[in-house]
Amino acid sequence: MAAEESRCLLGHPAANSCPREQNKKLYLATFAAVLGPLSFGFVLGYSSPVIPELRKINDPKLRLDSSQASWFGSVVTLGAAAGGILGGYLVDKVGRKLSLMLCSIPYVFGYVVIISAQNVWMLYFGRMLTGLASGITSLVVPVYISEVSHPKVRGMLGSCVQLMVVTGILGAYVAGTTLKWRWLAVLCSFPSCIMLSFMSFMPETPRFLLNQNKHSEAIASLRFLRGPHADHALECRQIEASVQDEGLNLSEFKNPSIYRPLVIGVALMFFQQVTGINAVMFYAETIFEDANFKDSRMASVVVGSIQVCFTAVAALIIDKTGRKVLLYISGIIMALSSALFGLYFKIVLPDQNNSSNPDVWFTLNSASPGTESSISWLAVVSLGLFVAGFAIGWGPVPWLVISEIFPLKARGISSGACVLTNWVMAFLITKEFNDFIGFLTSYGTFWLFSAFCCLNVIFTAFCVPETKGQTLEQIEAYFRRS
Repeated sequence: MAAEESRCLLGHPAANSCPREQNKKLYLATFAAVLGPLSFGFVLGYSSPVIPELRKINDPKLRLDSSQASWFGSVVTLGAAAGGILGGYLVDKVGRKLSLMLCSIPYVFGYVVIISAQNVWMLYFGRMLTGLASGITSLVVPVYISEVSHPKVRGMLGSCVQLMVVTGILGAYVAGTTLKWRWLAVLCSFPSCIMLSFMSFMPETPRFLLNQNKHSEAIASLRFLRGPHADHALECRQIEASVQDEGLNLSEFKNPSIYRPLVIGVALMFFQQVTGINAVMFYAETIFEDANFKDSRMASVVVGSIQVCFTAVAALIIDKTGRKVLLYISGIIMALSSALFGLYFKIVLPDQNNSSNPDVWFTLNSASPGTESSISWLAVVSLGLFVAGFAIGWGPVPWLVISEIFPLKARGISSGACVLTNWVMAFLITKEFNDFIGFLTSYGTFWLFSAFCCLNVIFTAFCVPETKGQTLEQIEAYFRRS
């Protein structure tokens, strides 16, 4: 049996999904849940159009200098790191559904603070609150979707989390071309309000209910999610076979079935961030301005569109190709494109070596005359390839994998550790991006990102299991018996 499960994890799909399952209400529940990641995307995308506006605003109490702009972009990640810890607690104590509904409160309140801001500290506080909600969302939604889905569609539905994140980022970019920063904050608050309304009609996950010994509620949840003709009792028995009544204590982290998936999950989150994606997306407009593009806002919209398109492609093919293939392709594309983008800055800014200038990323005016216009295509192609590469693999897949590999009793705390790792690394990368540019130069920074992308590929080859087509119980059994 263990050998069979191991073979399954190497890419042979399980054929135990009931053909009588109906997916309409499962898709509805997924749609309600992914309104959270849409809100999360608006939070991430908000800083890109707003930072240039706040750097030029007439009110001196709200005007951002380069250091404040860096904090405005990156402080959201500190809130998200705290949200990961809080989400890990909530998801096991109050359930997946209620955790998701509760996170709409800091979303809305955070935007209210931003809209009514009278000084920079109110802007920071509002961003911190929306970051807190984003951290909870980034943990709870993948868990919710993985637990309500069946293996045939779990990859596609799980990838919709990242698809909605990048859709939110694009929405913020597009809306930012016409809306002032306060009205953009009003718009960004809408998805979380809609999510709260929709989720109130959706079921709790059957796995959480069974873990709470609520058998009849779990059957009702499965009846809603699978339709009336599926074998609900059989699926309940399969889930119950893996549910362990005892709680989790720290000594159990010595068990390979607990610590192995945790190490893999934390490493996936680390490697996702050291590609540099959040630094690129937080400062997308500024990157294009410093690359001497005339309409940086529209360039950012193009970048966001590429991300949405390729994340959608990943969602459509991930249940056929598997998770590891997409991680390989993604890592290779990002490594090459980061190296090319570094080459662009090396050619345009051959003498950039001023680590004493704290504003160096925002005020690069030393480009060689005439050089930029002749090779501007290199910056466009490089950044476009980088975003496409990330979107097709290292964007959606790590979030999907961490929602699949943890045992039920450790899912909350392990997911919390992964989300905390992701957002702490996101903070360090985005906050210290200016310092990287000053210390390593702009081209050196992108070449460092390229080196990390190469390490991503090696890590995938040796450490990441293939989970395509498996139930969560089969994946748990694989780690328990391998």
